[in-house]
Amino acid sequence: MSEGRSGAASGGQLEERVNLSAESDAKISQAESLIGASHDNLREALALLAALEKRCRVGNDTPSLVRVCEASLQLCRDCGDDEALVAALKNLSTRRSQKTKAVSALVQKAMPWVMDGDGFSPLAVANDEQKAIRERLVVALRDITDGKIFLEAERARLTRALATIKEEDGDIAAAADVLQDVHVETYGSLSKREKVEFILEQMRLTLGKKDYVRAAIVAGKINKKAINEEGMEDHKVKYFTLMTEYHRHEKDAFELAKDYHSIYSTSTVQADEAQWREALQSTVIYLALSQYSNEQQDMLNRINLDTNLEKIESCKNTVKLLLTKEIINYPLQYQAELEAMSAFSIGGPDLKAHWKKTFHTRIVQHNVRIAALYYRQIHGKRLAQLLGLEPAVLEAEISSMVSDGSVYAKIDRPNDIIRFAAQKSPEAILSDWASDISSLLHLVESTTHLIHKENMIAGQ
Repeated sequence: MSEGRSGAASGGQLEERVNLSAESDAKISQAESLIGASHDNLREALALLAALEKRCRVGNDTPSLVRVCEASLQLCRDCGDDEALVAALKNLSTRRSQKTKAVSALVQKAMPWVMDGDGFSPLAVANDEQKAIRERLVVALRDITDGKIFLEAERARLTRALATIKEEDGDIAAAADVLQDVHVETYGSLSKREKVEFILEQMRLTLGKKDYVRAAIVAGKINKKAINEEGMEDHKVKYFTLMTEYHRHEKDAFELAKDYHSIYSTSTVQADEAQWREALQSTVIYLALSQYSNEQQDMLNRINLDTNLEKIESCKNTVKLLLTKEIINYPLQYQAELEAMSAFSIGGPDLKAHWKKTFHTRIVQHNVRIAALYYRQIHGKRLAQLLGLEPAVLEAEISSMVSDGSVYAKIDRPNDIIRFAAQKSPEAILSDWASDISSLLHLVESTTHLIHKENMIAGQ
C-alpha cells in the first residue's frame, strides 16, 4: 500500500482513504495568510480551499474535509462577506457525494452566527441590513437541513428561529405556517422537553392566527403524561393556559373548568397563593356555567372537599348552593363579586354578556330540576312565581331541557299544568306492585327467621 493511503478499494470491502491532513494544515494556513494580507483575497483563498475540499472528499479523508469546510466558512465570516458565506454554505453542502459529517459540520459551524445561546432564539440585530442577512442565513441553513434525518434537531431549531423572526415582523400567519411544516413529534433526536416546547409554540402561533381547528389538532400532539412529570410544571401551566383560549372561543364552560383545575393542581401554582386563588375561582365560575352532567357534579363534589375553598367565601357559597337540592334565588348573594372576577371578563364584552346570560340560564335549569324532584305536577304560573320568571320564559326553558333530555316534563297549556312524572302503563304499575310484594315477603321471611333464632337461644 502506498504511503498516505489506507484501506482496500478492491472487492468492495473498504473505500480507499487518502490522508491529506498535512496538506490541509498547509493550505488552510496559506488561505488564512492571504486573508490576513487583504480581505480582497477572499475569492483566491476560497478557490484554494475548494480544490483541497474536492481532493479530501474524493479521497474519503473525512476529518480533513470537515476542517476545510469549516475553514472556508470562517474565512467568509472573518471578512464580513455575508454573500460569500451563504454561497459557500450552499456550494459546499450540495457537492456531489458530500459526506454527512461535512454537511453537519457546516450547519453546526454557522448556527451560532444566527442563533442565541438557548439554541432556538435568533440573534439580536442592530439594523435592517443585519436583519435581512440573518434571515437569509437562517433560510439557507433550513434549506440545507431539509430532508436530512441526521440534521432534524437543527432543522427544528432553525425553523423555530425563523418563526420568531416572522413574528417580530408582525406576520403571525407566516410564522404559524413555518412552524406547521415541522412534525416535531416524529423526531427522535430531540428531547421530550424540546418537543413539548416546540408544540406549545405551534399552539400559540396557531391560536394567534385564529386557526382554531388546527390549534385543536396541534394540541392533541401533546403527551399529557409528559407535561405531568416533575420538572415540567411551567409547560403544563402554559399548555392549559393556551387551551383556555381555545375553549373560550368554543364557549365550552366545562372544558374551561377542567383547564383551570389542571392549572390549580400544579405544584408551582399551589406554592403561590395569588395564582391558586385565581385558578380556583375560575374553576368554580366555569363549573357554575357548565351544563348539568354526572361529570360536572362529580367535579363540584371534589372541589367542595378542597380546604382552600374555605378561604374564598363567594366560591364556597356558590358550590354549596349548586350541590344543595333547593331552589336558588337569582341573583346570588355574591353575584356581583363573581361577575367582577377576571374569568368573567376575559374575551371582551360580548363574551362577558354571553357568560352572564348562561349563568342565569344554569340557575333556572337547576331550579327546574329541583321542582321536578319535589313535584309530580304543578301549575305553570305557580312554578313561574316560585322561580321568579315570566311564564313564557319558564315554558321556553323547560322545552329546551326536555329537548336535550335533562328533565322529563309535559305541559298542558289549556289547564296550565306542568307534569314532571311520566304516567306509568298498567304493565309498569303491575311490575312495581310485584316488586314491592317481593320485597315485603323477603322482609317477613327475614323477620321470622330472626324470631326463631332468638327463641332457640332463649330455650337453651
